[in-house]
Amino acid sequence: MNKNYSLEDLHDIAKKIISSVENKTLLFYGEMGVGKTTLIKEICNQLNVLDRISSPTFSLVNEYQTSKNEKVFHFDFYRIAHEEEALDMGIEDYLYDNNWCLIEWPENIENLLPLDAVQIHLSTLENGTRNIQLK
Repeated sequence: MNKNYSLEDLHDIAKKIISSVENKTLLFYGEMGVGKTTLIKEICNQLNVLDRISSPTFSLVNEYQTSKNEKVFHFDFYRIAHEEEALDMGIEDYLYDNNWCLIEWPENIENLLPLDAVQIHLSTLENGTRNIQLK
């Protein structure tokens, strides 16, 4: 999928992502302020997360519960300096437990990520809309 979108399109974009991916590990790439957390919030809404959704910038991970009693993990690795920090928090247990793992700043733990994880690249266009590419 390669699509330009605005905030009004997020509902449909999130639905399309959820329905089109086979792997529940989603990697969100893009500059600060491009809308990674906003898109993750909408994906969580589509998954019927019951908890308040916020960026785990300082805690590294937030755990959410869905209405179907499933877990969704939201990671933010912006502030880590070394991959060992992710290993210390048990990242491998999260990634290989068949739960949704939504990861911001995955480039900071690149060597630890599953090879079949879905890459979502976000960018801002000159007219203020965003572009999304799934790989």
